[in-house]
Amino acid sequence: MSDLLSNLSPTLLDGTTAFITGGGSGINLGIGKVFAALGANLSICGRDGAKLQRAATELEELGARVVHCVADVRDHDALAAAMERTADAVGPINTLIAGAAGNFNAPAEKISANGFATVVGIDLLGAFNAAHAAFEQLAETSGSITFISAGQAYAPTSNQVHAGAAKAGIENLMQNLALEWGPRGVRANTIVPGPIAGTLGVERLSAEVGAAEWRRAVPLGRFGTTEEVGVMAAVLASPLAAYVSGCRIQVDGGFGLAGFGMLHRAWMDLGTGATAPA
Repeated sequence: MSDLLSNLSPTLLDGTTAFITGGGSGINLGIGKVFAALGANLSICGRDGAKLQRAATELEELGARVVHCVADVRDHDALAAAMERTADAVGPINTLIAGAAGNFNAPAEKISANGFATVVGIDLLGAFNAAHAAFEQLAETSGSITFISAGQAYAPTSNQVHAGAAKAGIENLMQNLALEWGPRGVRANTIVPGPIAGTLGVERLSAEVGAAEWRRAVPLGRFGTTEEVGVMAAVLASPLAAYVSGCRIQVDGGFGLAGFGMLHRAWMDLGTGATAPA
């Protein structure tokens, strides 16, 4: 167990089940690893079966019981089937981590309608589908939802109009569900990671202005780790956060305070010649 994880009880999440969309890699897999270390059972879903199998093996090596399901979050029926399979295999869902996301760098005028719809579909529609499909199980367990959001939701960001619109929708979705589902015992919150080392998102988004510019934009002067995001997700999923709902939790080293403004100036200095998928 790492020094960071040693601050939490290794039985904090014993007997609980977490369902993680986009759980095969990146921040979402990092969250899964923290949950596994703290005693949770896991179900991960995504579109790439081989990636999910590799991730499941890593999680099982940490002692977790793991189910992996190939499902596109834009397909509500596929998600519902994956969640039924989860309940049968490792128990009803206590925690939903809605983390599936898509992104790319592109000026607004160069994004096709299909490119914009793809990001909104994966991020926002996928988040709703996951929450909707999980609701009955979460109501049964008095469970919680943690949506993985992004700073683009509340700070205009160069080349990110598609992601910003999708993540802003997720923030509003979270608050509405916290309000509506609270009487059923279901909590909802968002985590907003800053630049996280070793993730595809940071690699893509820092490709133009460079990693050094990103680090300069973080008041703490460094990238975060997937484990740091995972620990916060574990706390939100645990009894420690039993009275926390409707909240946006930033795990970003202070990046959201001024970071996007600094990066905007760097992008303007370089010009905005990025292209988007058709």
